[in-house]
Amino acid sequence: MAGYTPETTAGGAGRGRARHPPLSSLVVSTIAAFSAVVVFAILRSAYDGAVSRTTTLLGHNLEPTPWHPFPHDKGRPPARAAFRCAPKLSCLPPLAQPQPEPGANASGGATPRQCPAYFAAIRRDLAPWRRAGGVTRALLEAAQQRASMRVTITGGGRRLHVELYYACVQSRALFTAWSLLQLMRRYPGRVPDVEFMFDCMDRPAINRTKHGGDGDPAAPPPPPLFRYCTTRDHFDVPFPDWSFWGWPETNIEPWSKEFRNIKQGAKTRKWQDRVATAYWKGNPDVASPLRVALLSCNDTNMWHAEIMRQNWDEEAKSGYQNSKLSSQCTHRYKIYAEGFAWSVSLKYILSCGSMALIIDPQYEDFFSRGLQPEVNFWPVHVAGGGMCESIRDAVEWGEAHPAEAETVGRRGQRLMQELDMAAVYDYMLHLLDEYARLMRFQPVAPPAPAQEVCEASVLCLAGEKQRRFLEASAARPAVSEPCVMPPDAGE
Repeated sequence: MAGYTPETTAGGAGRGRARHPPLSSLVVSTIAAFSAVVVFAILRSAYDGAVSRTTTLLGHNLEPTPWHPFPHDKGRPPARAAFRCAPKLSCLPPLAQPQPEPGANASGGATPRQCPAYFAAIRRDLAPWRRAGGVTRALLEAAQQRASMRVTITGGGRRLHVELYYACVQSRALFTAWSLLQLMRRYPGRVPDVEFMFDCMDRPAINRTKHGGDGDPAAPPPPPLFRYCTTRDHFDVPFPDWSFWGWPETNIEPWSKEFRNIKQGAKTRKWQDRVATAYWKGNPDVASPLRVALLSCNDTNMWHAEIMRQNWDEEAKSGYQNSKLSSQCTHRYKIYAEGFAWSVSLKYILSCGSMALIIDPQYEDFFSRGLQPEVNFWPVHVAGGGMCESIRDAVEWGEAHPAEAETVGRRGQRLMQELDMAAVYDYMLHLLDEYARLMRFQPVAPPAPAQEVCEASVLCLAGEKQRRFLEASAARPAVSEPCVMPPDAGE
């Protein structure tokens, strides 16, 4: 019989001993083991290759923007980024669609809401391309040299693709993509198909003087570039910044929650009980000569100002116990000083209801066009007598006119009260609508290396704290129409 047969020992004790398996069996086993090793090596190589090629909204395998370098470890993305978070697996149709807020009723025949007056700036921002006859494919491609990513919305406003060129600071790109997904969630099927370039860094890049801003009819039209801020000397198009959906690196909650917390904190101190000095707390170490100069105004006797340095690294170690914005509404006057460019702190300062002292702003975000000097803020100037003197004069005016000063502060807070997330989404929708009308080509879903982005892929990629902020800022479908744009000057 083939196979195993017992063999009797020489002593005849009858104890069996197995013979060695045939050579053919050893060969088969060796080949199988070798094949398994080869297959594993191939799979491992494919895995390493996929991970090493995967770029993510968190900046993996991407260099920082060359026009604004910053410390960045492009690192190796987590395995889930290339596999479980991949759009083909994560961006499947949801089993259920998001529902409106419980108890919310559609507006029906109610009079449509009027948009805030600063929405009119949308048409001014896009005027260069209206004059140029629209946004052509060539103009769009010209903007890529200063863009960190390309954004494409297709499928009747239901699909989002992002092509990443450079890394962004912290989680800005991740939260900006999330903001667009939430706009699509709030207004399903209403967001136009568009394609635009976006830079998630701070300073504007499209200079007006190079593109006909000085009235030169021979100057080429500007390439359209979206970002978080602009200036009067630039054509960059301002778009709501990432912090409206939360800023996990500084522990600042999504705007709807943060504003409620700040307003509640402000109620604990009546105007007459607040400290009668001007207060600023922030980071001066952001290449901002203005903030460095502001440190010299830290004298409550001479300049009536208290200037505090904010160290975010130390705050992170202490659990952000000393940086809660809701506990910083203790002074009658709060100072806003721009940093490397504009600062997201403006909305938090205005939310306190203190009289905001704004130092010679050079930059504009989308809502700051609603500010009016001596109406909802008080201007502070660097030129003339000097910044410290201007702060002192503002405080002394407020102390001599307490009712008027309190009114200025309340108006600033009211502007922020009206800047709810409904207004933010309406601004985004109207901006993209107006921009889409100027496009002279039809956007299509782009091929690789562009990647489709959906809520599931963003949440899959996010870390634990980022995911908490993202989920807390998720939008619900609107139950009323968007606000109505202010009439155009020509209408």
